[in-house]
Amino acid sequence: MTQQTTHQTHGNDVAVRGNDAVVRGEDAAVEGRDAAARTPRVNFAQAAPKAFKALIGFDAAAREGLDPALVELVQIRSSQLNKCAYCLHMHTSDAHKAGESAERLHMVAVWEEAAHFFTAKERAALALTEAVTLVAQGGVPDEVYERAARHFGEAELARLLALIFTINTWNRIAISTGKVPGTDER
Repeated sequence: MTQQTTHQTHGNDVAVRGNDAVVRGEDAAVEGRDAAARTPRVNFAQAAPKAFKALIGFDAAAREGLDPALVELVQIRSSQLNKCAYCLHMHTSDAHKAGESAERLHMVAVWEEAAHFFTAKERAALALTEAVTLVAQGGVPDEVYERAARHFGEAELARLLALIFTINTWNRIAISTGKVPGTDER
């Protein structure tokens, strides 16, 4: 027989049975919502076609001349940090289809601890991605920027920054418009 205890947190009851927690109340409705139950939100591409097309053009210009594998690593890391499941699914799928190993894809979230999976240039790009994505938490430290500048020429570094800007924008669009992971609506 499993013992059950109930705790009150932020107006919700949490029933604990053994190692399992069951949330009841307002949070349960949010946690239990599946993709089919979501309220439809604005279709950004249809509602703001000029802005959408401009962003696609900016994204294409940012990628120009960058290593496609690096592009996916940057997009994956930013999507992880922003908790954008839609973009994370899309970019891990794209990277896998392009030949990226599952082993490296699993290590992107812990790239600093798994440094041997990535080149020095990739690590510099991932560090810059984190700093720019989390810019409100301390800006872009000189050391991070200088490390990236040692591995990327000025034009390539500018495109890398533009890529980081675009994936952060795509993450915000996908999250705020309720894109469903796995649907890959491009």
